[in-house]
Amino acid sequence: MNNEESCPCKSGKTFGECCGPVIAGTVKAETAEALMRARYTSYVTGDIDFLRTSATKDVQAEFDENASKAWSKAAKWHGLEIISTEKGQSSDSEGVVEFRALYSANDEFCNHHEVSRFVKEQDGWKFADGELVGEKPIVREEPKVGRNDLCPCGSGKKYKKCCGRGK
Repeated sequence: MNNEESCPCKSGKTFGECCGPVIAGTVKAETAEALMRARYTSYVTGDIDFLRTSATKDVQAEFDENASKAWSKAAKWHGLEIISTEKGQSSDSEGVVEFRALYSANDEFCNHHEVSRFVKEQDGWKFADGELVGEKPIVREEPKVGRNDLCPCGSGKKYKKCCGRGK
């Protein structure tokens, strides 16, 4: 990737002033968010080795390089959305980043929503673990009206013969 191109993480900076130096190892990520952005960008650029080296030893032991390469190549990456951060600044020893990685795979738009935990080790920030965030279920404010229940409009008729007609 050209250092003058916009960074895939959507920070508004160029690749050369954002994730490029972190992935190349010439600069350490100053924050957990900066490491998260570089990890996303490494999927976009196919630099899978960075994903391994930017993780803790425990994560590295379970790292599936082939699966990561396959995901990186199969996806069309659309951007990274940082939802929130907790701690993870240069003076902290741990941090949390909630994000959405947007991509398409097999002609389907995907939204990888995750809360990731990072720790600061002697050699800088490392990815420690992540938890996927599922879609929240729809919760009704009022109980569902059955077809044979009295209509909530107060007509005295069954719902199916009143406001529920044709539904």
